[in-house]
Amino acid sequence: MQGAGVTAISIFEESRKWIVSALILLISAYIVYNRGTFTWIDNVDLLLHEAGHLIFFFFGKFIYTLGGTLMQLIIPGIIVHYFHWNQYRTGTQVGLLWVGQNLINISVYAADARAKQLPLLGGKSVYHDWNYMLSELGLLRYDSEVGYVFVALAVITFLIAVFMPLIIRD
Repeated sequence: MQGAGVTAISIFEESRKWIVSALILLISAYIVYNRGTFTWIDNVDLLLHEAGHLIFFFFGKFIYTLGGTLMQLIIPGIIVHYFHWNQYRTGTQVGLLWVGQNLINISVYAADARAKQLPLLGGKSVYHDWNYMLSELGLLRYDSEVGYVFVALAVITFLIAVFMPLIIRD
């Protein structure tokens, strides 16, 4: 009888680990399905993006321009690294969710490089980061494909977050 109790407790403990994963799966699906919809977290991402331009200002126009996108990935990446280093699974999962959300955000911006339909801070007096970067790289005609590469990276990131209980065990 006592052995059955231990088994029930261990099953409960094991299934509890997956609750966060289930929530992240739902949120990730929402983010991918609603790609391009502006949400509250995009305000935070925008602050990081603009701060990235300031931080990378001294490294030339291309890196300055790329700096916005880099900062959108660096800050959540630092959070992922911190929690993973400390073996805190839920923090790692939430950090990965944020990285994936930023990748979706970046995918929309990159895919808009030719159309330049997204509203930019500064209005018409500023240039479109991804239009400039893809033009410099000779890839402007592939802006949609570049956008989908970022979507694919986001989906991979979301899947890693969902399956994190297999990577970090409590």
